[in-house]
Amino acid sequence: MGSSGIQIVCVVLALLGLIAAIVTCVVPSWKVSSFTGQNIITAQSEQKGLWMECVVQSTGQQQCKSFDSLLILGSEIQASRAMTIICCMLTTLALLALFVGADFTICLENEDAKPKVCLVTGVAFLLAGLLLLIPVSWTANNVVKDFSNPLVSPKWELGPCIFIGWAGAVLLLLAGGLLCCFSRPHSGGSGGTAQYFSNSASAPSKNYV
Repeated sequence: MGSSGIQIVCVVLALLGLIAAIVTCVVPSWKVSSFTGQNIITAQSEQKGLWMECVVQSTGQQQCKSFDSLLILGSEIQASRAMTIICCMLTTLALLALFVGADFTICLENEDAKPKVCLVTGVAFLLAGLLLLIPVSWTANNVVKDFSNPLVSPKWELGPCIFIGWAGAVLLLLAGGLLCCFSRPHSGGSGGTAQYFSNSASAPSKNYV
């Protein structure tokens, strides 16, 4: 597969990763209430996200409420907000840069600059993947740790957004890794050496007596 095919695959992977990052950031399903122990039958379940918490009734009715103040939130939610937002913004900018520097577009006429743009885009995708992987893994670790602690109540379980965030982070890391591997800038040294030997071979030879 040529470089154009690799770049098209990276665009698809990055778009899917961006969609997953947006869903992870917006949907309030990072943590869901657990029904273990004596809570076998319940009339409602709770869900928490980065921006609001929701209560879902057994009839399907859902009521959501935004967090009252940023100052009362823990460091986990504040850091997760910042990292997921930066991830979405960085992925969007990297996708625009990839469209400019890709081989299947004519936005950039300088062919020597295209591999450099794609390489920078690959690094941006790697950073975006890490920015999405850190908050979801941090939250998952805290949920599992609190679930195993008998002194912590109520119990929470991993929500769908945690798994969507993991999937999006893997897609972004894969797109960045492919771009970094297949978008290396052309070195000018080998071209100059080849040109020198070509000129030497084409030059007429002189016979000395």
